Amino acid sequence: EVLFALVFLTVLAGRFIYMTKTQTSALPADTSRFQRQAARLVHWGMYASLAAIAITGLMIGGLFSLGFKSGFLIEAVTELHGLTVSLSYLLIALHIAAALYHRILGDGVWSAMTPFWKEQ
Repeated sequence: EVLFALVFLTVLAGRFIYMTKTQTSALPADTSRFQRQAARLVHWGMYASLAAIAITGLMIGGLFSLGFKSGFLIEAVTELHGLTVSLSYLLIALHIAAALYHRILGDGVWSAMTPFWKEQ
């Protein structure tokens, strides 16, 4: 589990760096400020929550191996871990909903996200 979490964090960090350095927004120029900010918040939130899942998982394992099998600290970190999982589900659902919205709208955002499945 530790190895998986470390590999996951490395891949996630690599993707985050790659995306921030090489990708620009595919949103059309006339996209509202609210939608632009929501898109940015959801994307950053997905990266942060996915990283938090791995980090809190590592913390749970570390605390457990140090003998913290019960008590406030392990319970707080376990609760935080569960909350970040739930937040990730919510953000992924919002991302999928927005992707489908742009697919229906036909504004080109879908094609930028799925180059293998172009809009007609």
